[in-house]
Amino acid sequence: MKVKIGNYPNRWRCRIHDNYMNKKYGYDGWPIEYSKFEQILEKLEDCVQWVYNHTVNLYCDNAKQTVKVHIDPWDTWSMDHTLAPIIVPMLKQLKESKHGAPNVDLEDVPENLRPTEEDIENYAKDGATDTKFFARWDWVMDEMIWSFEQKCRDNWEEDYYKYEDDPTNTEGLGLGIKLVWENREGQQAHQERMNNGFRLFGKYYEALWD
Repeated sequence: MKVKIGNYPNRWRCRIHDNYMNKKYGYDGWPIEYSKFEQILEKLEDCVQWVYNHTVNLYCDNAKQTVKVHIDPWDTWSMDHTLAPIIVPMLKQLKESKHGAPNVDLEDVPENLRPTEEDIENYAKDGATDTKFFARWDWVMDEMIWSFEQKCRDNWEEDYYKYEDDPTNTEGLGLGIKLVWENREGQQAHQERMNNGFRLFGKYYEALWD
């Protein structure tokens, strides 16, 4: 497999005036009336932006993101395993760089991450997010990451079984040995948690944005 996805096309923008004003007054402290110098900077910015819009931005507006994907035959022999090591680092980076969170259904998270009655009352009053709103999304992302990390482990079930000598076993690859589950319930719980992580990935797929 070879995947190359380019950056999103960006329009050129002149920010001579904006950058000066933000540095001098802050993002929300601009004065109503500009000084003579500030007016000149504003006009200069408008002129340069006009040039951009009638030259390079004509190309940028029609440019498309470059996407090249080559799939080899073996990539789909176990597609679930092929995708897992790609999904894990993407989820980790998204968790570190995200600037927001979607609404997470309460039934998808543990009770300790659900809003209190006070949170619900405050939300009803002013529409503010509750104190655990972002923690719920972090928990969901952690579950996704954990599940796909386990998928990258071809032998995670070995945590729950062992091999013992068995001279009576004369068939298959287990010649002279047998597999003994030490913690079958643990293995099943492990698998159920993985399945839930995959379910959450599918459910919140369109929420995977920065």
